[in-house]
Amino acid sequence: MSDTAENRVNGELINPDEESRMNEAAAELKKYKDLIESADTERSRLLLEKSEAETEKKKAEAELLSVRDNEDKISDQFKRDLLELQEEKKSLDRVNQDLRRELNDLQKKLQVKIDESDSLQRKFKIEANIPEKKVKYARALDKEEGEEADDQVESVFTVTQRPSHVLKGGQALITFEEEKVAEQILRLAKCSVACDKSKMDVKPYALTLDPSVKFEVHIQVSKKSIKFRNAPPTLSEERMRDRLELSFSRVSRGGGEVEKLQYDKQTGMGRVTFLNTGVAENLVLRGKFCVDTGSDMMVDVLPLYEYQLRKFQTYSGAPNRTVLLGGVQALMDEEDLQDHLEIHFQKPSNYGGEVENIKYVPDGTRLTAFFSEDIKEKEE
Repeated sequence: MSDTAENRVNGELINPDEESRMNEAAAELKKYKDLIESADTERSRLLLEKSEAETEKKKAEAELLSVRDNEDKISDQFKRDLLELQEEKKSLDRVNQDLRRELNDLQKKLQVKIDESDSLQRKFKIEANIPEKKVKYARALDKEEGEEADDQVESVFTVTQRPSHVLKGGQALITFEEEKVAEQILRLAKCSVACDKSKMDVKPYALTLDPSVKFEVHIQVSKKSIKFRNAPPTLSEERMRDRLELSFSRVSRGGGEVEKLQYDKQTGMGRVTFLNTGVAENLVLRGKFCVDTGSDMMVDVLPLYEYQLRKFQTYSGAPNRTVLLGGVQALMDEEDLQDHLEIHFQKPSNYGGEVENIKYVPDGTRLTAFFSEDIKEKEE
């Protein structure tokens, strides 16, 4: 045999170098096979991930489309709701305007009714604040000497209401010395009054006064009887009546012999009639009386009187020298504006004449003007 090593493959002799190369090639082939398998596995994994990503993408696209559809629907609904709200707001604005106009109309009507009510009250309501005045009553002169005086003192008061007119804001009253001047002014449709750098148009009106009244008040004051009050029932009703009568009978307390006594425990009021005159007058002048009910009780003493209204008369009239001016604008101070009005209506070139009196009422205020009888006309 030769020293050279030899191998046989399939009956063929293989050189050892070739065998080594073949082993290396086999190993490298296996390596590439492993790489191909790994690449296939990675490719399969990537394909699976791609498939999943595409599924997620399609899902996301579907969700996006759904969101966009919902967004469009919400946007359309919002626009519709906005239009409805705008239309509703316009409708409410129109209703609000109608209600405001209606409110203004009702306020004007209410003011008219208030003015009518005030006028009717002035016409038919008898109310006057008469200042207190001490009056001394004397015996009737037609009583003969020795004749017994009556039990009552009578007095008659005549009440005369002065004619009046309520001036509203933006009005003025002007009284001229002559009637013909007032007549000339009333013939004018309007009067342009200069107020420094501006002018204003005022309208003259004839003035009609509200009806006034005149009547007599007949008062009868008792000379023997009085009223008392503030006597609460601290005792039984019968005992209270006895205590009251006993106290009013005591001369030492300023009383006198009692003819009759009435008492109402519900109100604590009553009346006493004395047998003689003079006692009632003295007690009324004192105003208080001490009643013994086991403890001292101070009661109020008042005169007992009756009154009647007689000869009630109503009358009305219109001042001939006074003109009502309407539409006076507050262009300046109240006094300055009144002076400009007086200057304007004093000028003969403005159909005016001598002004006896003038009064302007600014906006937002009211004033009651009272009228008295024209002495000049009365003397004529």
